[in-house]
Amino acid sequence: MALILMTDFTLLQCRPCRKDTPPLPRPQAEAWLASVPGWRLSADGLSLEREFLMKDFSSAVDFIRRMAEVADSEDHHPDFHLTGYRRLAVVLSTHAIGGLSENDFILAAKIEALPKALKTP
Repeated sequence: MALILMTDFTLLQCRPCRKDTPPLPRPQAEAWLASVPGWRLSADGLSLEREFLMKDFSSAVDFIRRMAEVADSEDHHPDFHLTGYRRLAVVLSTHAIGGLSENDFILAAKIEALPKALKTP
């Protein structure tokens, strides 16, 4: 299988995956990571993860709301984990296939493009 290298995932739309679609092979997922700076593969290679340290609780909740709007428009929904009132973790995986698909990279790129109020040093 030939690897597809970096692309601008913000220009793409998520598409439904059939249940028999295989998850992305790890080498393909690793190649696409450069397109979504700040995101990392989980240890098992089945999800994309990113942590944001938000300015405050209200900023975190507002960012979740904006991510939810994008997720709904793409019909691809991440897991959100808000702890310590401003530490926000986002986990992307294509549940229907039990691993990563192109959709996860599309949504990660669109999340990255959103404005966010991060904590500054």
